[in-house]
Amino acid sequence: MKKRKLGVALSLVLAAGTLLGACGTSDKEGKNGGDGKDKFTVAMVTDVGGIDDKSFNQSAWEGMQKFGKDNGLEKGPNGYDYLQSHEDADYTTNLNTAVRKNFDLIYGIGFSMADAVDKIAKQRKNAHFAIVDSVVDDPNVASITFKENEGSFLVGVAAGLTTKTNKIGFIGGVESPLIIKFESGFIAGVKSVNPDADVKVQYAGSFTDVSKGQQIASSMYSSGADVIYHASGGTGNGVFKEAKDRKKKDPNKDFWVIGVDRDQTDEGKVDVNGETKNVTLTSMVKRVDLAVEDLSKKAMDGNFPGGKVIEYGLDQDGVGIAPTQDNLTDDIVSKIKEYKDKIVNGDIKVPATRDELKSFKAE
Repeated sequence: MKKRKLGVALSLVLAAGTLLGACGTSDKEGKNGGDGKDKFTVAMVTDVGGIDDKSFNQSAWEGMQKFGKDNGLEKGPNGYDYLQSHEDADYTTNLNTAVRKNFDLIYGIGFSMADAVDKIAKQRKNAHFAIVDSVVDDPNVASITFKENEGSFLVGVAAGLTTKTNKIGFIGGVESPLIIKFESGFIAGVKSVNPDADVKVQYAGSFTDVSKGQQIASSMYSSGADVIYHASGGTGNGVFKEAKDRKKKDPNKDFWVIGVDRDQTDEGKVDVNGETKNVTLTSMVKRVDLAVEDLSKKAMDGNFPGGKVIEYGLDQDGVGIAPTQDNLTDDIVSKIKEYKDKIVNGDIKVPATRDELKSFKAE
């Protein structure tokens, strides 16, 4: 099928500063951070997924790398850097280390870091922090959130129109209000275009357990599911592995995976009898990279939005369908655009919780 790319307008919106400029507070320290440095410095503390999780952390790191390179910074303590967390206990230690290294802005990547960011921000009131995917109500913390339910609705439309068995799976990482936003929006999207489809939901209890992800996917595919959407970080690598293994054994059957956070097309590539196939149906992208890039620029320019919540949705192209759409038909792409327009125009309010999903009126 013809390859298509959806235009990503967020970078233009962000460049114009419309999202953060109005809510930015003055940064008295400016570029020098009050310590005489010539250049602004920025660091991120990963959650346990790490910068090579092919998902959320990796997207954040890509945004930070681009910010650094665009502003003449080098990787390291005098430019941009990251601190890897291997377990939850590392969060506060790494945040404190970043403060001691005098980084001007320090990111906590992932909702699981919210308590640690809150704790250290209260202790280190002169430092500037940002939390991604959660809200921390401190004057020296900027909170970045996304309308994951809206993007998940669109991939739900893709799943509902693609399935041949009417059996679809959703695999979450850790069950939480955040991941339930993915789940609720996805099911709403499926049901809007295919009321007869059955969506099975299961949580792995982890964002890093590859074997658990593969085990759940195996069970779902064995039960007849032909499309699985994962919102599980590194755990999703196991979902892709299971789909690719099955595709090798049975090339004529569909074992689709919908990726998350970034375009996971590369994760779906598999060699089948000397021919390259791809089990990635599409992906729900969160532009964590552009959000990190934008907030870093604002902080560098003295407009750090401390105490503010910045939310990115479909209307800013902060979430949506991945650019690569090789496995989607023209009719499905057209239907996705139709629903995107309805959501942006306010004609559809996508549920973000299970209670909202219960009262959601599918079309």
